Amino acid sequence: MEFEFHTRRPGPALEPFVEAVWFARGQITYRRERIAPTGSTVAVIVLGSPILQVPRNGAGEPLLATEGWLAGPHEGPVINSPTAETLAVGVVSTPVGCRAVFGVDPAPLRGRVVELARCWPAATALRAALSARLSGSAPVGPEGALALVEAALLATLQPEVTGWRRCAAAVEALEADPRRPVAAIAAELGVSHAHLDREFERVVGLAPKELGRILRLRRLLNGLDVHGDVRWSAVAAEWGWFDQSHFIRDFKRHTGVTPSGYVRAQRAAFAVGQAAGGFVPEL
Repeated sequence: MEFEFHTRRPGPALEPFVEAVWFARGQITYRRERIAPTGSTVAVIVLGSPILQVPRNGAGEPLLATEGWLAGPHEGPVINSPTAETLAVGVVSTPVGCRAVFGVDPAPLRGRVVELARCWPAATALRAALSARLSGSAPVGPEGALALVEAALLATLQPEVTGWRRCAAAVEALEADPRRPVAAIAAELGVSHAHLDREFERVVGLAPKELGRILRLRRLLNGLDVHGDVRWSAVAAEWGWFDQSHFIRDFKRHTGVTPSGYVRAQRAAFAVGQAAGGFVPEL
């Protein structure tokens, strides 16, 4: 079965807290994949075969998810290994959205993948509703499933999280320029560097400097033409790495592989124009 993936951005009420909701169905053409971090917390409701998740590039505690999982913010990749055909829906929070969307603080989830229902109880009813609507006498399609997810998120949203607006402004500044000094962002927001660090780690689950590094590498990967002539020294310099060993170390921490290994994996799995930034397939 051809793998299908549908995504949608949420409406205005959810937009500060939810980056996207997605629907996936089908069989990937490779054995497993490393998924690089984005700075978000991600909830996945499993509606088909179990999916094995191992955080920290395989060094973390594994979870065989039969009903769903919640992946906290992390610096390194999560290894995603479907056991058969995938049928799942996902919710990707914005960096500041974990508490508002899922009702839990992100810091204790950092670098971990945990069973979804124990952290987000509303997922149990949502999973039952999705299963019924996808397999009923008049089953809904992907867009109908995503509409159901969005409605459930709106019904359970808890938007009044202390400090989220200032952290969101800091995230916006880092997205505009991931290399910008955190001290300068803090001064612009009228707080000390230390205060912003503490508030950011509580709301986002990462330090601002860590998120900046993730965003920089994410933008680098999304703009990379893996089927072209990749000149890594020029790519590194463009994004502010002038020490090649430092660049390779940061790249490997983010993706789990070296720059050349990343290109080989993408070329082996994806045709021209189909590459997926931040994914490292293993055949």
